[in-house]
Amino acid sequence: MSLFDEPGASQLDKRKTYLVVDDFDTMRRVTVNQLRLLGAEKIITANDGMEAMRILRNQQVDMVLSDWNMPVMTGIELLKEVRADERLFSLPFVMITAEAERRHVETAVASGVSAMLLKPYSPNQLGQRLERALAVKHRRMVAAAEPEDEAPVPQKESSGFYGVTAPAAPEAAEEDARMTVLIVDDTPDNLTLLGHLLKDEYRVRLAPNGAKALEICSSDEPPDLVLLDVMMPGMDGFEVAKRMREHPNSESTPVIFVTALTTSDAHAKGMELGAVDFITKPINPELLKPRVRNFMRYVQLRKSMQADFDGMVETARLREQVEHITRHDIKGPLAGVLGLLQGMMADKDVTRSQVETFKLLEDTAMTIMNIVNMSSELLKMETGRFVLRAEPVDLTAILRRVAELNRQAFSSKGVTISVAVDGAAGNDSPRALGEGTLCYSLFQNLVKNACEAAPEGSTISITLFDEDPLRVVVRNVGAVPAAIRERFFEKFVTVGKQGGTGLGTYSAKLLSEAQNGGISLAVDDSSNTTAITVTLPRQA
Repeated sequence: MSLFDEPGASQLDKRKTYLVVDDFDTMRRVTVNQLRLLGAEKIITANDGMEAMRILRNQQVDMVLSDWNMPVMTGIELLKEVRADERLFSLPFVMITAEAERRHVETAVASGVSAMLLKPYSPNQLGQRLERALAVKHRRMVAAAEPEDEAPVPQKESSGFYGVTAPAAPEAAEEDARMTVLIVDDTPDNLTLLGHLLKDEYRVRLAPNGAKALEICSSDEPPDLVLLDVMMPGMDGFEVAKRMREHPNSESTPVIFVTALTTSDAHAKGMELGAVDFITKPINPELLKPRVRNFMRYVQLRKSMQADFDGMVETARLREQVEHITRHDIKGPLAGVLGLLQGMMADKDVTRSQVETFKLLEDTAMTIMNIVNMSSELLKMETGRFVLRAEPVDLTAILRRVAELNRQAFSSKGVTISVAVDGAAGNDSPRALGEGTLCYSLFQNLVKNACEAAPEGSTISITLFDEDPLRVVVRNVGAVPAAIRERFFEKFVTVGKQGGTGLGTYSAKLLSEAQNGGISLAVDDSSNTTAITVTLPRQA
């Protein structure tokens, strides 16, 4: 067994294929080695996201492990590509990153990451995140389970002074939860002194030489901080620090050198090897304890970040289940209601009064459908996971329904809403290629905004131009203020509208672009009018 072997790590399914994506060759090899230690046998590697996508489209892969920062295509761009691909959508995706900013994590979570792993990490932590990520693929249609608690690693009692752990006390379970300090020194008296100073606050581990220190640092449970003597026989402290930086479990472990060397060259060499501080012998206990305490706060912050990452991913998983319930358990029955209403309106025995009632019910159901679309589809569009299922859409019928609904909603303002079709051949109604519910949501948002902005008694015109692509122009009296024209379709941009959220035009932009169309704004100050033009693909 080599110095870095870890027999205690959980085993992965040998039948599954893992794709490791990283532009840094050494890190790729380290990750591959860790996967093999965990039991994986089928491992593929890629230098960047673009190469990874080529592999994914041509080979069977069961899980992706990707670095965040890469040239050509970053990890987050790869994640979005995977989630936007209908065949790869449910593929477990683990993001490995040193990025600790919350906004980066939020981006990954919103984009559909299965699990996140903050560097540095141990094989045990890697195995646990892989297990969670694999579970996501099979839990998309069921309620999300709570994440499994990490199993505590059993600790051995020390049978002598040079044992790995300090002697077990009655409150051993409490001690196991404390932060761990590894003290490395070839002098027993120094080990005794340092261990005695720190044992009340931390779980203390002791190593009498560099080889033992490396064994502990590369184990499944590496220490949180290392107090490392420099002058030791066989392998000095500088060599130990260098070897630590070559292993993923210990590459970022803080090291404080404890040494009698005070030269600038010695300090410079230590800093190059990643030392966070130097403590000069003979040791001053009043300086040692606060220094250790300060660095332990940093270590605890990193651990809290990983816990936060896991919580954010789990919350996103639960949210996705809610979205599925919304889409499936509400939208499905609503579609059935709309079908029944349309069938009843087509019945020759139905009176005109009943038809009007059915139309009102249909509009109400479509409004609810609009809310469903806004809460589920828009999130997928924002994160690049939306898949368009285009079919012929009768835009004329949708525009007329939207106009009628808003006439009733804004009847107190006395606005007139007209719908016209320009250039249609004969009685044929031009059809777009898109999704009917998305088109309804798109134009409902635009016409509602126009009604809110228009003065009382004015006219709002909706004109469908039978061109290729189809063009719909919604025009109203009232010019958009110059201050927001450049940002009109951005999120949360609104002015002068009581209760306005600034989401109506933003969602209209997403809805049009998701259907391979476009949207634009034109303001005529001379006539005090605003016109929004939407283009959508025309059915051939």
